[in-house]
Amino acid sequence: MKKTGILKAGLVGLSMCLAGTAAAEPVKVGMITTLSGGGAGLGVDVRDGFMLAVKQSGNKDLEVVIEDDARKPALAVQIADKMIQSEKVDILTGIIWSNLAMAVIPSTVSQGKFYISPNAGPSQLAGKGCNANYFNAAYQNDNLHEGMGAYATKAGYQKTFIMAPNYPAGKDSLTGFKRFYKGELAGEVYTKLGQTDYAAEIAQIRASGADSVFVFLPGGMGIAFMKQYAQSGVFKPVMGPAFSFDQGILQAVGQNAVGVKNSSHWSKDLDVPGNKEFVESFQAEFGRLPSLYAVQGFDAANLILSAMSKADVNDKEAFRAALKEADIQSPRGAFKFNKNNHPIQNIYVREVIKEGDIYTNKIDSLALENHQDAYADECKM
Repeated sequence: MKKTGILKAGLVGLSMCLAGTAAAEPVKVGMITTLSGGGAGLGVDVRDGFMLAVKQSGNKDLEVVIEDDARKPALAVQIADKMIQSEKVDILTGIIWSNLAMAVIPSTVSQGKFYISPNAGPSQLAGKGCNANYFNAAYQNDNLHEGMGAYATKAGYQKTFIMAPNYPAGKDSLTGFKRFYKGELAGEVYTKLGQTDYAAEIAQIRASGADSVFVFLPGGMGIAFMKQYAQSGVFKPVMGPAFSFDQGILQAVGQNAVGVKNSSHWSKDLDVPGNKEFVESFQAEFGRLPSLYAVQGFDAANLILSAMSKADVNDKEAFRAALKEADIQSPRGAFKFNKNNHPIQNIYVREVIKEGDIYTNKIDSLALENHQDAYADECKM
C-alpha cells in the first residue's frame, strides 16, 4: 500500500514531528483521507489545514501518519486496521466521505482509540451510535442543509426540486433540508455517487415546474452539474450547502456560480477573532484561499493539540474531557460540543461573488444561531 507524503512548502514527509507540549507522552495520529480521484481536493484541504495547525503549534510530540483512501471503503478499513494494529496510533482522523466513516469509525472507537472527524458527520453516529471517543470537529451532516431549508423558506420559495447523491451524507442532506423547508417539493432525486452526467436530472427539473433547485453535490459532482445546468437554459435559481459551492469548486465552475446562495459554518470574510489570520497564513503557505474543509482540518488538529496540553492521551478519561472543552480559537468563531460530541454553532448563508480574478463567497446572513443537530437526544452518553 503506497503512503502519501506532504509536498507543500515546509510540510515535507509522511510523518511529522513538529514543537513542544505539556502531554506526558507523544501522540501519534493516523490520517486517512482522500488524496486521489474525484474527491481529492477535499482531502488535500483537510490535510493541509491540519498540518498548518501542527506547524504553527511547533509541537514536537505530535506525529502524523497520512495515507490515501482513494474514496474506497474497503481500503479505508484496511488502512485503519494497519494504523491501529501496526502503527499503534492513538487517534484517527481525516475521512471525508460518510460511507467510509461508517466503515471505519465504529470499529476504531470500539478498540478504545479516539476518532476526530474533520468532515463526515453521519446521523447514525450523532444519535444512537454516538460514542465517547468520537468527536466531530465539523458538523452533523444535516446541519448546513437545514440552514438552506430555513433560507429557502424565508426567501419565499414554494416549489423546490432537491437532489443529492445516494449515500449516507446525501440522505442526511435532503432530510436536513426538508426539516426546515416549509414549501412543496417539485421533485426529490438521489443520484449515483461520483456521477458526472446530469442530463436526465436536468430534464426532470425542467419538467417539474420548480421555482428553485437545491443540490448537494460535493467535489467534482458539483462542478459537472453546474456546468451542465448553466448550458441547459433552465434558469431556475440554484442553492445548496457550501460543499457544492466552496472555494475548491468555484474556480472550476466560474461565472455560472455567481449569485448562488449556499450555507456554511464558516466564510473567509467572517468577522471573528483569528479568522483573518488563518486565511492569510493558509494562503501564504499554500498559495490558495482555504475552504471549509481546510478550516475543519485546522480545527481538528487544534482540538488534539489543546487536549495534549492538558492531558496524557493514555489517560482516556482526562484526554476525552480535554477534547470536550473545545478550548481553541476556531476561524468559524465560538462553538461547543453537544452531549453527542457534535458542534453547537452558527450556520450562515453565503453568496458566491467574484473578487478580481477569484470566485469566492461572502456572508449574506445568519441562517441558524447556536444550532444543534436533531439527533443529540437519541445519544445516551
